[in-house]
Amino acid sequence: MNTAVSTLPGITLFNLTGRTALITGGSKGLGYAMAAGLASAGADVMLVSRHGDQAQSAAAGIARAFKRKAVGHAADVTMPAEVNAMLSAAERELGKVDILINSAGINIRGPICDLTPDQYDQVMNVNVKGTWLCCRAVLPGMRARKWGRIINLASALGLVGLAGRTPYTASKGAVVQMTRTLALECASDGITANSICPGPFLTEMNLAIADTEDGRKFVVGATALKRWGRLEEIQGSAIYLASDAASYVTGAALTVDGGWTAQ
Repeated sequence: MNTAVSTLPGITLFNLTGRTALITGGSKGLGYAMAAGLASAGADVMLVSRHGDQAQSAAAGIARAFKRKAVGHAADVTMPAEVNAMLSAAERELGKVDILINSAGINIRGPICDLTPDQYDQVMNVNVKGTWLCCRAVLPGMRARKWGRIINLASALGLVGLAGRTPYTASKGAVVQMTRTLALECASDGITANSICPGPFLTEMNLAIADTEDGRKFVVGATALKRWGRLEEIQGSAIYLASDAASYVTGAALTVDGGWTAQ
């Protein structure tokens, strides 16, 4: 019997006790699910939303459920001053930021000729610039401690196309590439950077198409599992990438898409 594994130095896989996490877009949807997942694994968390009352309410729910420190904070991730204030608040409340999850995002759908340049800019500002600003803010502290986890929410639509989604697909493709580049920049500092590429989860963002022919045929119908993802099904990937179990994983684009991109 091969006993080589037993001789390896032990690490506690998936245990985030003592770690702290900052989650943008954390008051609802996938952001909230991932924040809850990290708290269930032992992390203290700060949930960020443009709406402070929603972030605080969501954080209170996580604190009650998992007996971890959880706080809410209001910030617009497209505004550098607010991102800096967000980081200061996180360091004040949590002591440090070990894990960043960039989950704040928007989607404006429509054929390219029906969309305006302002709508394109809105999507790019939140999904790309906001992610970039937040990564930029947390890196000095992570570098000083020689440990960090950056997890950026991209999308299966950052890897494949879908008609009527030019701003969104462009933004999520940019997030995938930004994350790969960060992985190269940060590798010598004990920091990993990875993206999660969710497929069709039934979040608030997708409710508008849930009962449409487009949603049934071109979204859910394009998955191998033929269903929407459940919010809790994003948690395992976030816990994994945030933990020591993924210490040799960086620059990856992890699909959690029910088999959408397998075709």
